[in-house]
Amino acid sequence: MSGHASGDRYLEAMGIRRWKLRDGSATEPDEQDVAVAQTAEVPVASQRSADALAEPATDTSSDQLSDQGVWSVLRQRVSNCTACALHETRMNTVLGAGDTYADWLIVGEAPGEEEDQSGEPFVGKAGQLLNEMLLAVGFQRSDVYIANTIKCRPPDNRDPLPEETEACAGFLQEQIELVEPRFILAVGLPAAKRLLGLDGDPKLANLRGKVHHYGDSKIPLVVTYHPAYYFHQPQQKRKGWDDLLFARQVAAGNS
Repeated sequence: MSGHASGDRYLEAMGIRRWKLRDGSATEPDEQDVAVAQTAEVPVASQRSADALAEPATDTSSDQLSDQGVWSVLRQRVSNCTACALHETRMNTVLGAGDTYADWLIVGEAPGEEEDQSGEPFVGKAGQLLNEMLLAVGFQRSDVYIANTIKCRPPDNRDPLPEETEACAGFLQEQIELVEPRFILAVGLPAAKRLLGLDGDPKLANLRGKVHHYGDSKIPLVVTYHPAYYFHQPQQKRKGWDDLLFARQVAAGNS
């Protein structure tokens, strides 16, 4: 696939298209859009993984096995959890997916129907769009770690209740401590409220475009819309694209 073809696909997923002239030729989107889209041909790997390649080879098998054991125990604890009423209606718990050493952590709201069936976050239509969004800024899905504020699907995909997010708060905190991300992208208002400790009824629009920080370690955090939002408000995709560009700048330490 050519650079232009793949760049077009990723930009189109975010609602950004090249203008067509009457002779059928295409003009370019603005330079910043093109630069970011072209990076999708070479996914950006975790910086920690890249750093590891430059270091002398060491035997880390015991550390890796230890980490796998911790994640296995956490997954089992989540699977057995009955701390809120959602355990009565779930098919599967949904812990998370991706690179457990990732620089980027993406936190969403809650599992949907497809996630409840598969036990993996963001695998439905919203997940497919999230994958395209990540590709647009140079990441494969496997380059990041993806989790939700709660680990069970709310009935009819409603927003999580405060007591449900509170019941899962410890699990999410453990995930963040294990991954040790350098950057967090909160998608959707429930995720932003949980991660930032916000009460009341804040507006997501007021949280966008700012650098927030998570926890005592002050991990940089950016807030954007949940991918499902764009199915109801496709004209807002440009805002999501701007958020992704801003997120890349923040994660790179340029903002």
